[in-house]
Amino acid sequence: MTDRDPDLCVITCAVTGVLANRKQCAGIPYTPKEIAEETKRAYDAGASVVHLHARNDDGSPTFSPKVFAEIKREIEARCPILLNFSTGTILEDVSEQCTYLTESKPHIGALNMGTMNYAKYSENRKNFVFDMVFPNTYEKITKLLKAMNAAGVKPELECFDTGHTHGIWPLIDMGLLKEPLQFSFIMNVLGGIPPMVESLQLQTKIMPRGSEWEVIGISKSGWRMIGSALVLGGNIRAGLEDNLYLPSGEMARSNGDLIEVAARMARDVGRKVATVEEAKKILRLAEYAPKADKPAGTQPTAQA
Repeated sequence: MTDRDPDLCVITCAVTGVLANRKQCAGIPYTPKEIAEETKRAYDAGASVVHLHARNDDGSPTFSPKVFAEIKREIEARCPILLNFSTGTILEDVSEQCTYLTESKPHIGALNMGTMNYAKYSENRKNFVFDMVFPNTYEKITKLLKAMNAAGVKPELECFDTGHTHGIWPLIDMGLLKEPLQFSFIMNVLGGIPPMVESLQLQTKIMPRGSEWEVIGISKSGWRMIGSALVLGGNIRAGLEDNLYLPSGEMARSNGDLIEVAARMARDVGRKVATVEEAKKILRLAEYAPKADKPAGTQPTAQA
């Protein structure tokens, strides 16, 4: 256990996902430079972690290790925020994800913890906007975990439902996950857990004691879920991947707008916004940091 200050709150910004586009919100970044500029705005507003997807210049998603490396370079040139790379894909092949984890070595890797229906429904159209299965078998999870462990990347366990949270125990038993763990509880995805305070409380009861957790509230429920997490002692995430609108209903111009509101909410309930250095300690990142390479020519110490 750590002497964690319960008032401190780690704020993550999810600056761009893979589905929303500029026709929906002009502020969504596509290129590495645009993503880095949005990350800097979020950092200045109070975010200590940035959750990253990569896109091609036309906005389509990409898993290219070169693009992730470029995003990392652009962000590091602007601010010292902690990097969290998404590994989510509907494909079974995660070789590109393993490559960019191994080569770029972000501080954190987001890891989806179970298969689910993943859909969006339009009440106006009386039809589904999209409807798919998001497959995350243990084989796929294990490949990504091994790459994270080899690269010194802390896994962030993304759980859309209670079965995802409960289902981590074989990975602990295999030695692939080591406690204390870091969870993200995603609320309000159709096919996952509903956006209720009781849902969030149940998830925190299922997770191993001593774990860190944050809430990810999708769309309109996002602000209510952020408020719930702040009261329950969790960390929070906001950003244009999750929700395009401010609490007033006005569309956000940038990720900075959303993080400013999240940080203000944290302070308004008596929480303190964690700095990058404080977030490193809270998330126990030093325990996952890759070991420094030995200088050339040094010999291993003989063991008795």
